[in-house]
Amino acid sequence: MADVEKLLDVLAALDGAIGTALVDIRNGMMLNSIGSAGVDIEIAAAGITDVLKANMKMLRLTASSDTIEDILITQERQYHIIRPIKAVEGVFVYTILDRRSGNLALARRKVMEVEQSIIAL
Repeated sequence: MADVEKLLDVLAALDGAIGTALVDIRNGMMLNSIGSAGVDIEIAAAGITDVLKANMKMLRLTASSDTIEDILITQERQYHIIRPIKAVEGVFVYTILDRRSGNLALARRKVMEVEQSIIAL
């Protein structure tokens, strides 16, 4: 898990990073997390799990052959980035970014790089 912590540190070091976590989609529990300035990352991760499950269900119901690359939720003050780890079924990376001080494009790229690095572990 130390390697995973180092990868999450990359996301936590982003400008505007509020919190980041590796989450088990089956139960919404965090496997690892860093940060949580002003947000209860554990509660947020549990709730965001339902968003990912709903998107996965929609794909099944519509018989879509597509997969979820990432999900972006834009709020007034925050961005929420959800990215399933393709090679680790049932696990996703979740990052919360302050909208005023964060760089969304860079954050999405770093989340993708972290996902690819986790696959390589």
